Amino acid sequence: MSGIASAALALPEHRYEQDAIVGELQSFWRTKLPSEAALRRLHARAGVSARHLALPIEAYARLTSWGEANDQWIALAQELGERALSSALTRAGMAPRDLGALFFTSITGIASPSIDARLVNRMGLAPTIKRVPIFGLGCVAGAAALARAADYVLAFPNEVAAVLAVEICSLTIQRDDVSVANLISSGLFGDGAGAVLIAGSQVRAAGPAVLATRSVFYPNSEHVMGWEISESGFKIVLSAELPRFVRTHLGADVDAFLAEGGLTRGDIGSWVLHTGGPKILEALAAALDLPDDALAASWDCLREMGNLSSASVIAVLDTVMRDRRPPPGTYGLLGAMGPGFCSEFVLLRW
Repeated sequence: MSGIASAALALPEHRYEQDAIVGELQSFWRTKLPSEAALRRLHARAGVSARHLALPIEAYARLTSWGEANDQWIALAQELGERALSSALTRAGMAPRDLGALFFTSITGIASPSIDARLVNRMGLAPTIKRVPIFGLGCVAGAAALARAADYVLAFPNEVAAVLAVEICSLTIQRDDVSVANLISSGLFGDGAGAVLIAGSQVRAAGPAVLATRSVFYPNSEHVMGWEISESGFKIVLSAELPRFVRTHLGADVDAFLAEGGLTRGDIGSWVLHTGGPKILEALAAALDLPDDALAASWDCLREMGNLSSASVIAVLDTVMRDRRPPPGTYGLLGAMGPGFCSEFVLLRW
């Protein structure tokens, strides 16, 4: 059985209140906006009070191409990734060379060699480390990478695998896209990195045990969420159907997963769910018939830093491990949804 040894979060130094970001976006888009009032209204509904941005807010208007933005992503992803992974190692009392595998995920930039390779050099990771860069899973990737890392240490019980999710969502801003989907995303997504260390059964882990994992793919749902990729970079695809997908599928999928372990939703005392946005969190609560306070950690993370895409579920996990740790023996469920469309669940025992 694997276990979570530690989790950590790294946020950029530039933090802005939501109103300041709205003001800058109004200047950024100028006459292209169909309505300044609509932009403010959509941002006010995002459930976000403030976000951390990788660059000073005035710097984004000076990025004139996807290449420039991606160059910034390569540099900043290494910086944030190193901070998050170093913090997770320190909390677990481990050294960089103690890692046997590194699962890296991001959906906001691309690089070859990938960021995980650059961190091997930058951090002095073991040259024998197994690297698994993941692209394309978006918001679900943090949970998916954690599940795959748990699978890995089942085969190598004396090793520790790291999950590192780095998302710099602000660098995907589109100068010419004033669609409702892009206006919503410009008010919702933030920047940050999250790291989790997963220990095999022969390595001590201070966090919850990982009991089981489950992946669920929903056929013919590619249109629900993702990117359109063109010369200008990443353009958001965000369907209004998304909350309906959550309400329709999630309850039955979670029930089927838990039933395999002889559990029901009533046995789960800790919920670590991706901060998708107000409509998604409301849909999650409705689909799972949860009380108002069950997703408090997710709501708090959304308000304080926005949706960090793949890193957001790690942000919630970090919050729960530090400040809201349930009693020993409590069952927990970690989960996220993302492009595909798909779900990923991880059953925990604290």
